[in-house]
Amino acid sequence: MKRRTFLKAAALAPMILSPQALGREGPGPNDRVKVGLIGLGRRCWSVTGVALDVPELEIVAVSDCFKPRIDDFKSAFEEHSERWNEYIDFRRMIDEENLDAVICITTTHASGWVACHAMSAGLDAYIEKAMCLSVEEGRHMVNTARRHGIVTQIGTQQRSIPLNRWATDLVRDGAIGKVQRVEACDFRGPRPWPGRMAEPKPQGGTVGWWDVWTNQAPLRPYHTGIHRGWQEWLDYDGGGLTFGVTGWGTHSYDQVQRGLGADMTTPVEITLEEPCEERRLTRFDDDREPGPEETGQDYYWFDENDTGLRARVTMRYADGVELDLCLDADDGPNLGGRFIGEDGYIEVNLDRIWADPKEIIERDDRPDRLEVHDTLPHIQNWVDCVKSRQSCNADIEYAQRAHTLCFLVKAVRELGRVGETLHWDPVHERFTDNEEANALLKRERRSGYELPM
Repeated sequence: MKRRTFLKAAALAPMILSPQALGREGPGPNDRVKVGLIGLGRRCWSVTGVALDVPELEIVAVSDCFKPRIDDFKSAFEEHSERWNEYIDFRRMIDEENLDAVICITTTHASGWVACHAMSAGLDAYIEKAMCLSVEEGRHMVNTARRHGIVTQIGTQQRSIPLNRWATDLVRDGAIGKVQRVEACDFRGPRPWPGRMAEPKPQGGTVGWWDVWTNQAPLRPYHTGIHRGWQEWLDYDGGGLTFGVTGWGTHSYDQVQRGLGADMTTPVEITLEEPCEERRLTRFDDDREPGPEETGQDYYWFDENDTGLRARVTMRYADGVELDLCLDADDGPNLGGRFIGEDGYIEVNLDRIWADPKEIIERDDRPDRLEVHDTLPHIQNWVDCVKSRQSCNADIEYAQRAHTLCFLVKAVRELGRVGETLHWDPVHERFTDNEEANALLKRERRSGYELPM
């Protein structure tokens, strides 16, 4: 019996199915983890190139709703792809392949739907961020993973970088005294789709592929600006483009959460400090002198005229620590955070750290920077946990909390009440004093793309 057919029948019984109940014992200690890839865009190319260097992982099948993507992808990996079966519908891949796990690297608006179908079928999941389009959708994903005993790893790779882990542990262990304040970036948010004339669909797609690609979002006529630039638009992402709230912001706020020991919670107060307006991403001149070991990303280039919808937001945790989202794109740790304590500060940012006084980080146990791709230790950790059934470094619950910070920023900006402090309940994941803001925590889903229950 096919897995999906079995699940439909079993859903009538009052029980929670484990992977073993599905007839899948999972990989043994000496077995390779059989993986299917879902979503074959450029990010998948990068992750796949790294995954091929993990000996315990075996890619057996690939899937994308747009056939030319499959062709391009398999051509790029022709040395390996002859043995990879291909599917337009990932659900058919789940039915027909004897998979242990999936790597989901879809658009943000399709990620929750795809991942929940895979996890409901008993497959462990590596899910790139942004993993969801709303707080409500993210919580459904966490519940699905827990219900089916799924090992999850979300693509916040800094959680598996030794130097990042060491530095955030220093913060947690009191190396700078009690943390008083954290500074992170004021990331730009998405814009509403402006409406443009329809364009001819590209050749090679099967009938209905644009409907599947659109997923939960409103079905609009085809336009390249949506298909190739979806990260910029509100209906498809929460700000996933370069220096965007759910794109880079998830990385940054996730490191803040880890450094504060707040993996299982979030701030309890949120304040919009200024109107949300089109602003420059950078404030410094291109010829400025860098610091002695600056933690800013010198390999990401920003044009001085790059702009986005931005507004400074402050948050406060239950223990009184303030999170100030105030930094510009080229001002310090734009994928991490600056932790300011009673006895100094530590900056953490994608395999780079800095401190004042510097002696805080001049220790014999300080790890070296990576000599491999920063995604490699993250995938290795996931594969190890698939075999051991332990929680991963970037478990889906941790990611839900980091994503929530992004959606809180989006909500208070959209609400637009400058200077008004809103109160957030991390347990029930809702505002306690503003129903209008609560309405912004979920998205209306298009018929046919409801999340599997």
